[in-house]
Amino acid sequence: MAVHVAAANVQDRDGGPRPLLWTRLDHPGVLKVWSDQGFAGRLVDWTAIILGRELEIVRKSPDQRGFQVQPKRWAVERTFSWITVHRRLARDYETSPAHSESMIRWAMIDIMVRRLTRRGTASRPGPRPLTRIPSR
Repeated sequence: MAVHVAAANVQDRDGGPRPLLWTRLDHPGVLKVWSDQGFAGRLVDWTAIILGRELEIVRKSPDQRGFQVQPKRWAVERTFSWITVHRRLARDYETSPAHSESMIRWAMIDIMVRRLTRRGTASRPGPRPLTRIPSR
């Protein structure tokens, strides 16, 4: 729906208002946004008061030990794995945030077009299964 890439020296909560505002303007039907703990604080109140939307912070449980799947976060991580299949997005090669945004849009367009034109079930390319040659 929206892509916003901020420079590494920008805190999440400082870079958060811009994509939230554009999401509000471009997609008025979006009423709730999930975020990680980097966006906690005044941004939650700002989103509710200024944008009239709910910004829910997905937090890990206090008694969590080790890795555990976070609710709603898997969708974001899954999308990151989809776009890193594209070579230019496997590493941070881009020096401009605008160029990174463009590369992400290209990758997502490619993913959507492939899914729309697919005729069968999804499969990954790889070695073909071994077939037995009948003996004579």
